[in-house]
Amino acid sequence: MDGLTDKLFEERFPTAQDAVTEIINLEAILRLPKGTEHFLSDLHGEYGAFWHLINSCSGVIRAKVDELFGKLLTAEELSDLATTVYYPAEKIAAAKASCADMSGWYKTMLYRLTLLARGCGSKYTRSKVRKSMPPKFQYIIDEMLNASVDGGDRDAYYNEIFTEIIKLGCADTFLETIAALIKRLAIDRLHIVGDVFDRGENPDKIMDILSTYHSIDFQWGNHDILWMGAALGSRACVATVTELCLKYGNMELLEMGYGISLRELAFFADKFKYDPKFAIKAKDKNISETDSILSAKMRKAIFLIMLKLEGQAIERHPEYGMENRSFLKKIDLRSGTVEIDGKHVPIDTSDFASLDLRNPLKLTPDEENVINCLTRSFTGSEKLNRHLDFLLKKGSVYSRYNGNLIFHGCIPLDAKGNFLPVKACGNKSGKACMDEFMHLVRKAADTRSEYDTDVMWYLWCGSGSPLFGRKKLAAFECIYAPDPELTTEEKNPYYTLSRKKEIAEKILSEFSLGGENCHIINGHIPVHFKEGENPVKADGKLIVIDGGFCRAYHERTGIAGYTLIYNSYGMRLSAHSPFCGVDEAIASNRDIVSSVTVFDTVGSRLKVSDTDTGEALRSQIASIKRILKEKFSF
Repeated sequence: MDGLTDKLFEERFPTAQDAVTEIINLEAILRLPKGTEHFLSDLHGEYGAFWHLINSCSGVIRAKVDELFGKLLTAEELSDLATTVYYPAEKIAAAKASCADMSGWYKTMLYRLTLLARGCGSKYTRSKVRKSMPPKFQYIIDEMLNASVDGGDRDAYYNEIFTEIIKLGCADTFLETIAALIKRLAIDRLHIVGDVFDRGENPDKIMDILSTYHSIDFQWGNHDILWMGAALGSRACVATVTELCLKYGNMELLEMGYGISLRELAFFADKFKYDPKFAIKAKDKNISETDSILSAKMRKAIFLIMLKLEGQAIERHPEYGMENRSFLKKIDLRSGTVEIDGKHVPIDTSDFASLDLRNPLKLTPDEENVINCLTRSFTGSEKLNRHLDFLLKKGSVYSRYNGNLIFHGCIPLDAKGNFLPVKACGNKSGKACMDEFMHLVRKAADTRSEYDTDVMWYLWCGSGSPLFGRKKLAAFECIYAPDPELTTEEKNPYYTLSRKKEIAEKILSEFSLGGENCHIINGHIPVHFKEGENPVKADGKLIVIDGGFCRAYHERTGIAGYTLIYNSYGMRLSAHSPFCGVDEAIASNRDIVSSVTVFDTVGSRLKVSDTDTGEALRSQIASIKRILKEKFSF
């Protein structure tokens, strides 16, 4: 409303009193407590743990339960109430199987949930709470949450309503509706700080939930941008996604989750010999020996196709500066070596015996058929295209929200802490670099040409990519030259220098952010909790929230991920234990929040006036006052 016109003003505010009322309403909103923000990063397909975190709001709901009922209920009753919010349908089923008095159970639980919903909605306007309600039962829930009766009269009022609901057979649906409202009110904004895809089995299920979330932004990770590139038709990205799914035993994700056919690849690869170098890496996959052998053959076949397509992308874009990663042009079949980082390394060259040395990057007709069929499947997947649309609409390379700078990987720096010019984006650096990559991704989404979509592959693994943040991706070395000296993926200096307060503040300043309550929030590099590493760095200016949700990282990090909560009282980090499964969570009321660290408290409770929304509201108020003065001499 900053550009409020006279005509629009007259439509919205027919009288001066209408405008004055709106000013009063907006001023009242500015004085409400700031909404709660929830940050998640590096989920990597771990749907079970993700779903629990979304349902529990990483401890926000349990904290509210303790606040409201801590002196009234036992520890078991508190846990039972919290789990009922997380999994209402399952808790109802469990109660029906074990409870002799379901009417009493319904009334007790509905009463507690109603009070909990009132508590969660107390920081919002009545209008916002009403809009958050599911359409079903909206009127009666609104009346219950805002009833003016107190004490015994309130209890009697609720009891009459609950009795009628139970008689009508609506108790299950009503309880589930109240639980859904509580979860919606508990979190005002969800931030996904990259890498939903790869490793875990069900990123598609995570994306289904995220794409319907009421208020969300998404900072792309390098794994996300790779899948986006595949959905846009980048053949290099298609080959890489396929290879990763085969590597981690996630063929079902492709075939059943996204409807992507691996048929042509399977036929083509069946003539290959089994090679243990390409065996599935995930030890916990229940895959038959026959399927494991075929998967390894398929991975070997797509890996060679991938190397050719990567080399072609590198040739199309000399500005990427990745000529040293075009390995098929650096293999010497006579000497049995390949050049890696300037060194001639002996390898088993039998895998490359059929390579056309005059044109090593050229696909054979059979390889062309395989990759073209895969690409058609990726670009034609209705579900993947829905997820792509969501990622383009809600996603970005970085975002600034309520004083925080949020991104997945890094801001490329040189060894001295200066912003590194990145040739792949026209030698831009710092914020300009991030903005240019954002522009290039949007352009690729518009044109879908092979040349333009190459940027998605570069952002996946390029040395100047702010989403990747490493000098190289050592996939080739890990298979053909597994020497620690060659497989080490050197990180950008950002990952050491940003730990210094002055560098973190320099980065924030580059994005026009600064002050006591401004932070950098990113993920990508797991925090090694068991070795004593602190996720809060640079004297509190940098927060790294990748604690290793992926099961493959649990042993290395010592936990199963971090989540960050930012509410009106400040910031707190939750460290999580591995998810036990829904059945055990319901049966034993187990949660996965193992420890909570409050690390950034504010002197006085933050209000809406302290947020980006507050800034927008003040601008609206100023516009209304200006026209009010002009038209009515107020």
